[in-house]
Amino acid sequence: MSEPRRDEDLPDSVLFACNLNAVRSPMALGIARYLFGKKIYFDAVGVRTGELDPFMVAVMDEIGIDMAKYRPKSFDELEDTSFDLVITLTPQAQHNAIELTRTMACDVEYWPTVDPSLMSGSRDQIMDAYRELRDELMRKIKDRFSTGAAPSG
Repeated sequence: MSEPRRDEDLPDSVLFACNLNAVRSPMALGIARYLFGKKIYFDAVGVRTGELDPFMVAVMDEIGIDMAKYRPKSFDELEDTSFDLVITLTPQAQHNAIELTRTMACDVEYWPTVDPSLMSGSRDQIMDAYRELRDELMRKIKDRFSTGAAPSG
């Protein structure tokens, strides 16, 4: 069994990236800020800018995270690029992150994720696909950024 991660082992700033910054990366951003926003700075971008996805907003609202006011942005719109870690959720975002960090001391991690917006079927089936992604991201984010320390506050 590995040693628990310590607070000092965590990155200070993390960027989540996907294709349109409309579903996957904003979902990861909302979850990460909700769980670890007092310890780590998080942001999110897309390769291109899409329209905020109402299904994403709905499934995040189910767990008490309001994403309705989130505004998607692209890599080109980043005001600050000094991140310690970039987590990419799509192959296209991985390519952009490698380009962005070529001359930076920054780690890049690829977390392959399914695009729930490609799901067809009933509204319930589509919502279930978004919930599966949300829950998968919740698990991955908890695993990646949790420390052995008891939560403060």
